Amino acid sequence: MSLQGTYDPQNIFAQIIRGDAPCYTLYEDEDVLAFLDLFPQSYGHSLVIPKRSAARNILDVDPEALCKVMRVVQRLTAVLVEELQPDGVQVAQFNGAPAGQTVFHLHMHIVPRYSGQGLAIHAAQKGDPLELEKLQARLLQRLNG
Repeated sequence: MSLQGTYDPQNIFAQIIRGDAPCYTLYEDEDVLAFLDLFPQSYGHSLVIPKRSAARNILDVDPEALCKVMRVVQRLTAVLVEELQPDGVQVAQFNGAPAGQTVFHLHMHIVPRYSGQGLAIHAAQKGDPLELEKLQARLLQRLNG
């Protein structure tokens, strides 16, 4: 059952937290990291993760860590909406493989949605690195400005 199990410290998000894998960072403090999804479902698709919690899903995370993640989710969602002007925004979190979870480190998706766009939960292709860099710069300017 994918809802239970041992945390894998080699998962991609754990590697990103340790600095062993790159990411397009949007926000970071001692407890939370937010970055652009490399396989975006939509323009601006971002992820927010706890840094100190070895939680595989929402059932494993302590409430304090979850609250810290959600504060960043709320702030980053507001920035994405203000900067990108989507028609809607989806905030999602998947628990277990049958629910769509592919990385077993708790994470929240923030997905700007635009009219006429489908609601696929997994992207078919990797985002363009140059476009991700440009978007990162825009969002950092808004977050820090």
